Amino acid sequence: MTLAAGLDAGLAALGLDLPGDARRKLLAYLGLLAKWNRTYNLTAIRDENEMLTHHLLDSLAVLPVLEKSTLAGRRWVDVGSGAGLPGIPLAIACPELKLTLVDAVDKKTAFQRQAKIELGLGNLEVAGGRVEDLPGGGFDAAISRAFADLADFIRLAGHLLAAGGALYAMKGLVPEEEISRLPPGWNLVDCLPLQVPGLDAQRHLLVLEKA
Repeated sequence: MTLAAGLDAGLAALGLDLPGDARRKLLAYLGLLAKWNRTYNLTAIRDENEMLTHHLLDSLAVLPVLEKSTLAGRRWVDVGSGAGLPGIPLAIACPELKLTLVDAVDKKTAFQRQAKIELGLGNLEVAGGRVEDLPGGGFDAAISRAFADLADFIRLAGHLLAAGGALYAMKGLVPEEEISRLPPGWNLVDCLPLQVPGLDAQRHLLVLEKA
């Protein structure tokens, strides 16, 4: 199966009907990631078919479980974005979403900036440096994918949220121990199972809010 056919099948399984331009950009992002990865080691996954499942579709799997009101016109920040995951796929799939990527590693932010240029992502911004150094209150939501445990995610990124904002943590198995160690003043308000086409592993999206 070609990458394009694999992407189409994955999007269909997720129930996502993306326009042709978005599909082309997702494939172009995958090609750019594979190219940079050969030199800069941005991700441990080398095979593009695995990148499709473990990176692209895994990132997009949050969309079927999120309410439209949490996305359209909202300001999101992807904390510890690495190679732009999940931020870049989300920015491609949701052009109405304003997304900022944050990572402290220069080679990763360099890749993110190149992807923004080559893919023409006007709704994407790249912020280098440490997330805890960013000014607070500027975002409606912060999302992380394999960034830190929940307590550290709250400690490092909780200040970024505007009033009424939420943290979204992408996890594998439900991290019961991490949940038991949430800092005072924060609650787990939802734990949403994610279905990633082609990935035989449990995935969950945890939603955290201030009490």
